[in-house]
Amino acid sequence: MSAILPSTAGDSAAALYSKLNWRLLPFLVACYMFAYLDRVNVGFAKLQMQTDLGFSDAAYGVGAGIFFIGYVLFELPSNLMLPKIGARKTFSRILVLWGVTSACMLFVHSVPAFYAMRFLLGVFEAGFAPGMIYYLSCWYGPARMARAIALVFVAGPLGGIVGGPVSAWLMTSLAGVGGLAGWQWMFLVEGLPCIVLGLLTLRVLSDRPADASWLNGHEKALLDNETAPTQHRADSFKAVLKSPRVYVLALAYFSVIFPIYAISFWLPTLLREQGVQDTIRLGWYTAIPYVAAAVCMYLAGRSSDRLGERRYHCAIPALGAAACLVATIFADGSLPLTLLALTLGTACLWMTYTVFWAIPSQLVEGTAAAGGIALINTVGLSGGFWGPAVVGWTRAGTGSMHAGLFIMACAATLAAILILKGKLTLKQA
Repeated sequence: MSAILPSTAGDSAAALYSKLNWRLLPFLVACYMFAYLDRVNVGFAKLQMQTDLGFSDAAYGVGAGIFFIGYVLFELPSNLMLPKIGARKTFSRILVLWGVTSACMLFVHSVPAFYAMRFLLGVFEAGFAPGMIYYLSCWYGPARMARAIALVFVAGPLGGIVGGPVSAWLMTSLAGVGGLAGWQWMFLVEGLPCIVLGLLTLRVLSDRPADASWLNGHEKALLDNETAPTQHRADSFKAVLKSPRVYVLALAYFSVIFPIYAISFWLPTLLREQGVQDTIRLGWYTAIPYVAAAVCMYLAGRSSDRLGERRYHCAIPALGAAACLVATIFADGSLPLTLLALTLGTACLWMTYTVFWAIPSQLVEGTAAAGGIALINTVGLSGGFWGPAVVGWTRAGTGSMHAGLFIMACAATLAAILILKGKLTLKQA
């Protein structure tokens, strides 16, 4: 985590940011890892749940994605209230409620109940990711944001790395224990840690540097100077609503999220269709793309901060992801080639995702930042519904994943075009 420190910083600054990194980032990483895991573990549950409950591919795709409908509807209100309520109480409420809801997925026995629980999971998690981006902007200045975001949001791939093997183990080892299916145990066990983290949030986090009892006056003054606004940024939520660049960012984010979550929810199925039938083995294979993503996210964030460049660090990986998704179509029938293409494509998408979130924090500030980030996330995250749903519909209609993979590639290409043509630079904001 010391990589966030500038090489020219003095001893006092180095000590401050080392303290900051170790105090905040590991806990935020743990919280976001379980957030991502509880969103996408339904992809593994599908391997047993679909057969047990008689779900179609189309019903699964809609149910997996309907999480994002609830998320989108409650995203903006949650983040507009965050500066007033404070991050500690906001994050605690979110973690506890989504942990309870995720655990209660074990009671699902019909398609309507599946839809309802996924929708509620989205409602209760609404505002968490953009809330963390806003929270980080209160502690890290623009020069450090991309790497700070990369270190926290690497928890997404970590959720995939841990979630694949752990979910597979829970589903196979606990199947039938206490009269519950393996997928029911998986939801229960993976939901409970979020409740514990929610309670710990009230003790571990401070709403802002000024409230941190573990910082002295000099350290607080240094952080206040680091995060001071620049004259170029929009300073009201009304200005954010009128900014065309905010909507360009929102559409670009939609085009990134569309393939990210389509892959996340359908990756176990994609690999099973290449002949991987053993659930434990499948769990380890699904971890491979996320290992690559975790490494590439950090490298992309570090490079973007070092060079002070955002757009090409977003757009080039997006184009790479599009090429890899098309390559996955032609690799059909070969497990090594399919896994390679999906690994490279997943890594590229997460690189784009990481650096992308350093851009909004340069365009909006203060209380407007929470609303602006939430607006971008609200519009963009609807791609999390359409990606899995479109793949489910095309697979149900054609019996193949090819059409869905091609549409994912088109979405990634659109993201690259919007980021390159949107003139999303600080001096123009």
